[in-house]
Amino acid sequence: MHMPKMNRTEREELRARLLANVAIVLMEPKFAENIGAAARCAMNMGISRLIVVRDEVPDREKMLMMATHKAAHLIDNMELHRDLAAALAPFAIVVGTTAREGRHRHGINTPRDAVTQVLPLLAENQVAFLFGPEHRGLTNDDLKFCRIKSTIPTADFSSLNLAQAVAIHCHELYTALLARDGGPSHHKPKMASTFELEGMFSHVEELLKTIDFLKETDYEYWMHNIRHFLGRMELRSKEAQMVRGFCRQFLWYDERRQDMAAAETPPQPPGGAT
Repeated sequence: MHMPKMNRTEREELRARLLANVAIVLMEPKFAENIGAAARCAMNMGISRLIVVRDEVPDREKMLMMATHKAAHLIDNMELHRDLAAALAPFAIVVGTTAREGRHRHGINTPRDAVTQVLPLLAENQVAFLFGPEHRGLTNDDLKFCRIKSTIPTADFSSLNLAQAVAIHCHELYTALLARDGGPSHHKPKMASTFELEGMFSHVEELLKTIDFLKETDYEYWMHNIRHFLGRMELRSKEAQMVRGFCRQFLWYDERRQDMAAAETPPQPPGGAT
């Protein structure tokens, strides 16, 4: 159905509501100045939530020096976590940024491609754009949380400054929102959060170990592909709980079966039969 065009105030209010669902997450940034510069980039594009995963609290003055007074409130309200899983727990969609394309890093998009996938989800879901440390970027273990992966195309040298990478992704998102005259023509429902998905993956892994599907030699390969497959399903919260319930029931049944088998086994005399 065709939706009427919004006036300027209505469009601005809609953008603000959508951008309120977006956060910039910096994984173990080495330099406080880069955090400040990233905050400034985010603020310029209407994003006001900044999350840092790091053991130590960054130097506030160094962050403020690059953030400037305009983005000082992002620094003051910055969330600090020691664990990436905890930082990403509320988010249904995590966009992981990477400059490398390894054999396990399929499904990588440009920032514009990534934003195109994010837009229909933005109204009902919290979205995190995840950036890795300056010296190494995100690892495969970090990227396991990411439903979408984004790589910035470059002519040759692919190493961009952290704040530059943040600026490009924020700009692509804001530009896409500016291009909309009205509300979204369609949007996808609320999806399972990272916390819910990780709980589901944990139960799936336990089940696969129980039935001896996961072998030590190819364990990482299979779990990576299983996570990728289920991540593509865009599961809702209820569906993730259903998968967990199935796994729990199977594990309970297997434990009960083993207990019954043990109870039916006649006791053996110490030292074995004579």
